[in-house]
Amino acid sequence: MCGMCGWVDFGRDLGILDAQRSLAEMTASMARRGPDGEGNWTDGPVALGHRRLAIVDLQGGHQPMSLDVDGQPALVLVYTGEVYNYRELRHRLAALGHRFDTSSDTEVLLHAHRECGQRDPRIAASELNGMFACALWDTAKRELLLVP
Repeated sequence: MCGMCGWVDFGRDLGILDAQRSLAEMTASMARRGPDGEGNWTDGPVALGHRRLAIVDLQGGHQPMSLDVDGQPALVLVYTGEVYNYRELRHRLAALGHRFDTSSDTEVLLHAHRECGQRDPRIAASELNGMFACALWDTAKRELLLVP
């Protein structure tokens, strides 16, 4: 199973070198959880790290993954586990006009949150069937949503 890490500190900019170094060390410490890839992302007060065990969409599921609006990240996600009904949700979201760049369940989570989770995050989470945890950063609201 993948690994994820991170933190939020509204008192400082986590894009500075020492915070990025700490995030890289945290992510590296989970190498056994995800031998297929790693990624780190920082923006102001938030730092997210991920180690990937590739199961779904071996080429396109790299994380942290963002959903961009006007070329800028609107939502950024790190995720571990599996959503069993992601194909059904993807189909429903595509019918509503969402466009997907990957075949990953990670991207479906981003779009599900974009569609209904911004009104009430419990709605988006209640649509998911699986075993998973995620951390989702909303860049406009400057909020971190944790779903255990």
